[in-house]
Amino acid sequence: MEKHKELVDRTLEAIPAKDFQSIQNQGALTRSKLVNLRAKAIRRGIWFRVLSKTERACIELTIRIVDKVRSHFLAKVLASIVQKLLGAMKSRIVHAMEEIGCSIAQKLSQIALNWGNVSAIQWMKNRSFIQYLTVMHMNTSPHV
Repeated sequence: MEKHKELVDRTLEAIPAKDFQSIQNQGALTRSKLVNLRAKAIRRGIWFRVLSKTERACIELTIRIVDKVRSHFLAKVLASIVQKLLGAMKSRIVHAMEEIGCSIAQKLSQIALNWGNVSAIQWMKNRSFIQYLTVMHMNTSPHV
């Protein structure tokens, strides 16, 4: 019971009310989407490794009982669990792109801007450039 209360408290703090509206507008919390997410998580071996028993039960019960989530509270609880699963499903490259590649792209862009290259401002937003920098960093750095 205490773990459940802790999960609820953590969920309510972590997700702002505006996120509920975006989740509801996208239709992300439907039975079919939750079933697909659960299947992907099980296939990748993260369903049992990443989620607690309580979190798995929340998803399972929602799949069994609800066609479309309408409750603000349930949507918040499920959104935090879904975010946790999606974060765990990201590939190693995507994680490195977010952590390393973006900062390298910003530094290079700033240097080029200081040299007078006005188009360098777009480098920070270019996913292909960030991915290139990330892969190059991973190939030269043994600890990543």
